[in-house]
Amino acid sequence: MSRVSPADVEQVTCIGAGVIGGGWVSYFLARGYRVVAWDPAPNAEERLRHLVNAAWPALTELGLAEGASIDNLTVAPTLAEACAGADFVQESAPEDLDLKRTLLADISAVTPEGVVISSSTSGYGMSEMATKADHADRLVVGHPFNPPYLIPLVEVVGGEDTSTDVVEWTSEFFTLAGKSVIKMSREVPGFVANRLQEALWREALHMVENGEATVEEIDLSITDGPGLRWALQGPMLTFHLAGGQGGMAHMLDHFGPSLLSPWTRLDAPELTPELRDAVVEGCEREADGRSIDDLVAERDRGVIAILRATGRA
Repeated sequence: MSRVSPADVEQVTCIGAGVIGGGWVSYFLARGYRVVAWDPAPNAEERLRHLVNAAWPALTELGLAEGASIDNLTVAPTLAEACAGADFVQESAPEDLDLKRTLLADISAVTPEGVVISSSTSGYGMSEMATKADHADRLVVGHPFNPPYLIPLVEVVGGEDTSTDVVEWTSEFFTLAGKSVIKMSREVPGFVANRLQEALWREALHMVENGEATVEEIDLSITDGPGLRWALQGPMLTFHLAGGQGGMAHMLDHFGPSLLSPWTRLDAPELTPELRDAVVEGCEREADGRSIDDLVAERDRGVIAILRATGRA
């Protein structure tokens, strides 16, 4: 077995160079790793280098690891060449189950024995993705959040065939690489954070569809409301404080009956053309002429400020 210790990883291979894959490439470069990337798209390298260049100012402001450089990025011409010298592989292909199954099998076939292969999937469990792969024991989910180069959280969870030591190794590696890790004990569709995000997202779509709130009002309700508290203590501790000196016990006893009130509709509404257009037009109004690159830079500045203000950077 050729697996190095988490502390001795030198080369990270990133498969997929989209928004998430490019974010991972940027992050690993900033942490001082050599990164080899591969993506089958004809313009993959140009797109990837654009993403890295756009992320680099924010990463530089946060502080680069010793030896960190954009020059440590290589874009390989084939999957086999990308994986040949990997100490760790992070796959970030589109969320298509058949694609994931085939790609993970292909990655496993050309990656040195024992090297951990992690997937950025945002919803599929490794048990359902690893069905075509040999050596499924080394396949694990390492689910990041966009942008991976700034948001600390990674959710790590193995599949039915994943070795326990692979989950431990991956959790330790991400921790050493500067990530905040949730090591899940079991597979749950959507993992932890996406399940919570999805509930909020579905209710937001219902409110737009029913004319109850605009896109701008929904965003403002979070950024200038509970989002400020969640950045510090999360929804559970926030409600713990809502109970005053009695804490969560008092909060549940006092507000528990309201859980039966029909405040939310967790079933997703049908994404009709009208609803789709309303959401898109609302986002365009809220962007108010700012390009995607403008919004990314604005977001990154804000995230850095929050991380610093809360002592996490």
